[in-house]
Amino acid sequence: MSGRSDRQKESAEMLKGVELIHDPFLNKGTAFTEKERDALGLRGLLPPAVQSMDGQVAKVMENFSEKATDLEKYLYLTSLQDENRALFYRVVIGHIAEMMPIVYTPTVGLACQRYAHIFPRPRGLFVSATDRGRIAAVLQNWPNKDVRVIVITDGERILGLGDLGANGMGIPIGKLALYTACAGIDPARSLPMLLDVGTENKALLGDPLYLGLRQHRLRGAAYDELFEELVAAVQTVFPRALFQFEDFGTANAFGLLAKYRDRMCTFNDDIQGTGAVALAGIYSALRITGGRLKDQKILFYGAGEAGIGIGNVVVPAMMADGLSETEARDRCWYVDSDGLVVKSRTNLAPHKLSFAHDHEPVSGLLAAVEALRPTVIVGASAQPKSFTREILAAMTRINKRPMVFALSNPTSKAECTAIEAYDWTNGRGVFASGSPFQPVKIEGKTYVPGQMNNAYIFPGVGLGIAASASKRVTDEMIFSAARALADEVSEADLQQGRIFPSLTRIRDVSTAIGIAVAGVAFRRGLAGMPQPADIAEYVRSQVYEPQYRNYV
Repeated sequence: MSGRSDRQKESAEMLKGVELIHDPFLNKGTAFTEKERDALGLRGLLPPAVQSMDGQVAKVMENFSEKATDLEKYLYLTSLQDENRALFYRVVIGHIAEMMPIVYTPTVGLACQRYAHIFPRPRGLFVSATDRGRIAAVLQNWPNKDVRVIVITDGERILGLGDLGANGMGIPIGKLALYTACAGIDPARSLPMLLDVGTENKALLGDPLYLGLRQHRLRGAAYDELFEELVAAVQTVFPRALFQFEDFGTANAFGLLAKYRDRMCTFNDDIQGTGAVALAGIYSALRITGGRLKDQKILFYGAGEAGIGIGNVVVPAMMADGLSETEARDRCWYVDSDGLVVKSRTNLAPHKLSFAHDHEPVSGLLAAVEALRPTVIVGASAQPKSFTREILAAMTRINKRPMVFALSNPTSKAECTAIEAYDWTNGRGVFASGSPFQPVKIEGKTYVPGQMNNAYIFPGVGLGIAASASKRVTDEMIFSAARALADEVSEADLQQGRIFPSLTRIRDVSTAIGIAVAGVAFRRGLAGMPQPADIAEYVRSQVYEPQYRNYV
């Protein structure tokens, strides 16, 4: 957001000399002017040359390009973020496609695995099971009280890497960097948080350098009571904050979302963010294939957080398109490791029950495709090569333009590759993936696969929530975000088969989503402030731009 926090304003008036240089929110490095150096006690503490921000960016990019590995690039950017936030975000925004894989996935996964061994300057807030009874006091230690977005993890399911315990702090830090880079959330108003309740990772428990609690994970009532205290503390200390769940284990992810979504401003990106970006892909694909959302039949391969999360977003969107809830759920089918999810099965996890239908058991994905005749097939299984030639041929026989979404990450886990999807559907498939794939050329025509990246959704949702001070995150906001994303796909994109806009437009896309989400908050009486005369212009005014302030 454009305005600085109160802490920054006060600090800028109080700090001089070395203390000013060491504050990453206020430091300008070699960009301090001659007058500023005299007035702020900086003369001699900096080299004589005064550089522009553009000159500093050029130096950063030169050093960045010389790093031999992605982890070295990550550490270099982390160091820059700790020294000069404005310059860090100017670099990331200006080179977003190159920086996103370093700042977040996939490099952040390796950084989390190595976190205790590369522990940088402390960032974020660690709340542990040992803080029971004093969590509010721990939160009070955070220097900025005007927090608008919190990303929290308990480290149990970090990306596809599993339980990384306290090492998972890299995820909230990286996620919030994208909130700022992609949507302009003021970094001074964001808070990375890790809830350390232990770990089941034997390697970490045996690592003498591990920085988290050396105990098995808290479970059951003890976990629930600790989390309840944390929620109460957040609502007291940071009453305007969006509380975003990230990388929780499946059972806790669904349970916590169900418990708190109507009590506080919260959402789960792994569930709802993934659902929204997939729904946006369907909306965009329908501009190619024709038809309406309510008429689609979707078959999911995988019934975990991502798969069920997509269904839970699609259902209210179908209801908005004219279906009843029962009718909408009847359009969504799931195949898991035990076959088709049907009511006669006795081994279903609670989060699957609402999508269990009356149908005879079906043992395999191909058999399910033949029996159900879906228009869309969605892979969220982490089972590579599971969309076989036979399955995609069946989808092509059933549909003139089948929608094929292979969403599992990383590339090695994708249900099929882009070239397989286009080749095995005779170029008729509308394809999107969770991993990036290069354009494919078949019989003289070039197809540009779309990547379903959650970064298209969650930053804009956060912007809309923060701008409106919304009290809740609703289903309508989530599917409105999906619709806004789909609307940003151009006809030129669709002509190439691409159903998502270029990442180079991510700031514009996120702003459009923020406007849509804030509009829902104001219309539904959920905003914590009066409605501005022009919602769109107001949201745009809240977008943080990384610029240096003039001190004198």
